Amino acid sequence: MGGWRSFLLRLFGAQLTHARVASTARVWAPWLLHMGRNVYIDANVDLYNPFGIRIGDRAIVSRGTFLCTASHDYRDPRYSLIGRPIVVGNDTWIAADCFIGPGVTVEQGAVIAARAVVTKTVEAWKVVGGNPAQVIKDRTLRSDA
Repeated sequence: MGGWRSFLLRLFGAQLTHARVASTARVWAPWLLHMGRNVYIDANVDLYNPFGIRIGDRAIVSRGTFLCTASHDYRDPRYSLIGRPIVVGNDTWIAADCFIGPGVTVEQGAVIAARAVVTKTVEAWKVVGGNPAQVIKDRTLRSDA
């Protein structure tokens, strides 16, 4: 059903090339979603994007992850909606059950460890984890891959 899901997302304005989105993934405001080539959005992922989400090529967003571009202004008695877009670079992996907050950029080649809470930019080719997410190590690719 991946092709059908991609068709429906495109019908509602999503810009995607070759992407697979699991049937249980939730996409809010698909017209603000941009995905590159060979992107996989796993089961129960929540893409809450009233401010836009851009995902690069060869990216994986694993099961149960929540990408959230919005929050509320706690200084406003009406709690008005505020936020910023999320950008996920090429060759990235966001592991299971992560939270990626408004305005976060996950730069090229970065890996977010399972259950991490990310509230600021993740530098290219770094592995981060924890709450709040911190750099664990550099990501280096095997030469035999």
